[in-house]
Amino acid sequence: MTTKLLTFLGAFFMASIVYSQEELYAAATIPSELKSKANAVVRYNDQKIEIKAYNEILVTQKRIVTVLSKAGNSDIDAVFHYGRGIDIKNLEVKIFDAYGKELKKIKEKDFQDVSAVSGGTLYSDSRVKYLDYTPISYPYTVLLDAEIEYNSTAFLPGWRPIEGFYVSTENSEYEIINSSEVEVKIKTQNFENYNITKLNNFHYKANDLSSLKPEAYSPPFKTYAPVLKAALVEFDMVGVKGVNNNWSDFGKWMFEDLLNGTDQLPDQVKQEIKELTKDSSNDLEKAKIVYKYVQDKTRYISVQVGIGGWKPMLATDVDRLGYGDCKGLSNYTYALLKEVGVDANYAVIYGGRNIRSIDKEFSSTQGNHVVLYLPNKENGVWLECTSQTNPFGFIAGFTDDRDALIVTPEGGEIIHTTIYPKEKSNQVTKARVKLLNDGSLNGEVTIKTQGYQYALHEGIQNEEPRNQDLYFKNYWDYINNLSITEMEFENDKDSILFTENIKVSAQNYASKTGNLLLVSPNIFNRVTHIPTRYRNRTLDFEIERGFVDTDEFIVEIDESLSFDALPDAVSIDTKYGFYQFSITVLNEHEILYKRTYSLNKGNYPKEEYARFRDFVASVAKNDKAKLALTLKPKK
Repeated sequence: MTTKLLTFLGAFFMASIVYSQEELYAAATIPSELKSKANAVVRYNDQKIEIKAYNEILVTQKRIVTVLSKAGNSDIDAVFHYGRGIDIKNLEVKIFDAYGKELKKIKEKDFQDVSAVSGGTLYSDSRVKYLDYTPISYPYTVLLDAEIEYNSTAFLPGWRPIEGFYVSTENSEYEIINSSEVEVKIKTQNFENYNITKLNNFHYKANDLSSLKPEAYSPPFKTYAPVLKAALVEFDMVGVKGVNNNWSDFGKWMFEDLLNGTDQLPDQVKQEIKELTKDSSNDLEKAKIVYKYVQDKTRYISVQVGIGGWKPMLATDVDRLGYGDCKGLSNYTYALLKEVGVDANYAVIYGGRNIRSIDKEFSSTQGNHVVLYLPNKENGVWLECTSQTNPFGFIAGFTDDRDALIVTPEGGEIIHTTIYPKEKSNQVTKARVKLLNDGSLNGEVTIKTQGYQYALHEGIQNEEPRNQDLYFKNYWDYINNLSITEMEFENDKDSILFTENIKVSAQNYASKTGNLLLVSPNIFNRVTHIPTRYRNRTLDFEIERGFVDTDEFIVEIDESLSFDALPDAVSIDTKYGFYQFSITVLNEHEILYKRTYSLNKGNYPKEEYARFRDFVASVAKNDKAKLALTLKPKK
């Protein structure tokens, strides 16, 4: 047995017992508590980052993962990016069965080699090698040895002692060896509640970390799982040197080395945009004209080339080609605004439905998206330049309510994007419904949405009629035998108000019992999903965005029917939200159903989850409340 293997065995087991090779990789040697609620167990992960210079890093990794079920196959994490500035020096995998017997050896040449981005990208100079292995049975174990050389050092590998949901960690180690004169910054989060040992400022070990399980309404994984971030103060991005003492330095580097000189426009375009805006009375009017000009002239296509995919296309190329990615389109819009004298800033951000902020306390290469920021005197305006349909200044649902990095000639600055409060994220639903004595109904519904709820509804007008029909049948999936007979949409981009006018019919909506018809008067806006119940909730919970729903439905009954019993009005007021409904008899054949339901944005302790769930369950129960109609005897 070699000295290297003996050292490895000693580090892995941290005990005096010597295991045979088969025992080392056998699933039976995993502690039972680590297999509980886990799809995979990281048996051993030793990652070393050797910093030789600001533009030279060597990363070595030895990794053993036992996969317990099909859902754990992706937790092998045998995915390696390469391209300009990244060179794979060594890559090898061994596969073992449940008993630790070697089944297969896989060399680098046997890995799948593909473009690093999806088919929606026009072109990319980044590639990825990944292990494509189909197991014959579970559990099985993978031993991975890798050695990667980086000359592009803007992204320094970090550490996640717990790598994801349903993944346990038996042993994991992370070490930075700095043999250069370059300063290294690190930041650790959420280490205090886990079995993690700090050996020195750049060397950490973790042992026996049980898997984490997602829970309804829990905040993002990275906010409570342990994580270590690392960055160089001086770094290289594909041959361009950068400085990163703080966000101001980083933003200044971006402006001078990534953006400077990319905003030139053809003379014809300069004249055209000046002519379009010559009668504008203020900068906001000019910006609206420019934004519409970009929307009408360009379209989004991902282009991941240049300096690490971070340098935008030239504005002249975007103008000539009529397309660009988020960087190129934002830079093109910036150039047009600059030409007509409107101040704007390039902004790096995390885009996505879930809210995720740039870490303002740790400057580094972050973000996955670019937008524009207009520092308007009253309220700053954010522009999503990749959308051909967004109203001017509207960003709800993708880049709202999060910290972004603003890039200026003076340096970088962290600014929070627009928050859409619940009062401005409203949905108003009004309907008039005729209920017949056979239990069927015909109705006309109008839904008006604003704020975040606008983002949830707008876009359906662009779908094929079949998809529109399916959308409403899914939206009202609790109405059996629903038919959509007519649809009409109005998108008021100036007011950011989306209106849906729908005509519907349904057979057997009311249930018949003897000479009674039982009917739920809340026909068009019910809460049907109740959050999961937990005997022992382990995570705090979060309502990311608040909203208000207001509903008014006039229900007209057939002359052969009469109102027999109406449910009492209900009002529930909690810290999590508000709910009420009431029914007013307008005349012997009509009632007015009124309902208000709101949720309050906020972060709440896990001890309150049961009360929150009870509130939502009460809403769902009352939304199903029924009234009774009597079928009059025939004369």
